[in-house]
Amino acid sequence: MMFRWFVGLSMDAPVWDVTVFTKNRDRLLEGDIARSFLQALLADPQVKPLLSDDHFSVDGTLIEAWASMKSFRPKDGGGEPPSDGRNGERDFHGEKSSNETHASTTDPDARLYKKATGQASKLCHMGHVVMENRNGLVVDASVTLATGTAEREAAEAMIGEMPAGHRITVGADKAYDTADFVAGMRELDATPHVTQNNKRRRSAIDGRTTRHAGYQASQRIRKRIEEVFGWMKTVGGQRKTRYRGTPRVNWLFTLSAAAYNLIRMPRLLGAAA
Repeated sequence: MMFRWFVGLSMDAPVWDVTVFTKNRDRLLEGDIARSFLQALLADPQVKPLLSDDHFSVDGTLIEAWASMKSFRPKDGGGEPPSDGRNGERDFHGEKSSNETHASTTDPDARLYKKATGQASKLCHMGHVVMENRNGLVVDASVTLATGTAEREAAEAMIGEMPAGHRITVGADKAYDTADFVAGMRELDATPHVTQNNKRRRSAIDGRTTRHAGYQASQRIRKRIEEVFGWMKTVGGQRKTRYRGTPRVNWLFTLSAAAYNLIRMPRLLGAAA
């Protein structure tokens, strides 16, 4: 009864078949409805005062793919096939696998990725978020292939699509401390407030950036982006996606980012009233 009330169906009307949604899903993807919804939400006259126009943070997170390691097979069709049965065993012993030589037969867009040394490699997509620093709301989101350069490339693409006109700051962790990323941000009229990575190499930024109080503020506030990822993975269901292919994973990830904003906005608007 609650479902019928919510969608506007009378008590004797037939409930829609699941194909009503699935056959229209491609139209939602092609029209980029998820991103349009996020942008419309941010453009609301009540919401715009909550957003910073000058200070932002970027980060990426892994999204476990809806594919098992058994599906990660050699691209040339070789390799030992799984044993008979619905969920047959497969022997990986002695097999060297990489994204250059192997691909998932379940989700070809998934990539084998290891987050840190000592951790297991998993088939993943990579989600990216741009957060404004005033209230920690998401202003852009995207999903890409999981590669070692994906975080920096996605950040440049999303910052590059933001309205130009004045200089902004972009906070990020040490994974973004590379000469190419710093130079790319400056070309976009953005000051890169990235964490210095002095342990493995010389930092791409120096005291001319780090001496300012704004840099310290960006380093403190940028950590709030982990709250975004925490909510999206636990409540938003983005720890392990239920979709296959980058376009569909991106669609749901972006909708989850918009939902995060919607959950937080009533309290922020109430405090601002």
